[in-house]
Amino acid sequence: MRALVQRVSEAQVAVAGSVVGRCGPGLLILVCAMQGDTEAEAESLARKIHKLRIFRDAQSKMNLALKDTGGGALVVSQFTLAADTRSGNRPGFSTAAPPEIGERLYLHFAESLRSLGVAVETGQFGAEMAVHLVNDGPVTIWLDTAA
Repeated sequence: MRALVQRVSEAQVAVAGSVVGRCGPGLLILVCAMQGDTEAEAESLARKIHKLRIFRDAQSKMNLALKDTGGGALVVSQFTLAADTRSGNRPGFSTAAPPEIGERLYLHFAESLRSLGVAVETGQFGAEMAVHLVNDGPVTIWLDTAA
């Protein structure tokens, strides 16, 4: 699975003008299931993000994890993280998991993070979404379970 993790002071996602998910200080996590991914990758990614030390401590060093701060997470599915741009000008997405598997793993990832004690809200799988965020730092980290 792939994830783009952004440390935020706040974030929200809307579908057709209605907010469907939000978080205060914490993480906006854009996530994509790749072909061949299983629940094991979703759980591994959730554990990694839960322990990722990208929040400031008392000395302003990135030394704290989401689990230490009590922050929340907004998890949004984004199959375009699978974009293959090696040839031509139009990205290909053939390495993304098929939609039915992608949705199942996206929801499993969110539930895995929730089971670790994180307050999690989500976007709507497959919907056209408007994501609004205030990136804190800015801190943006790319994670891939295949790497």
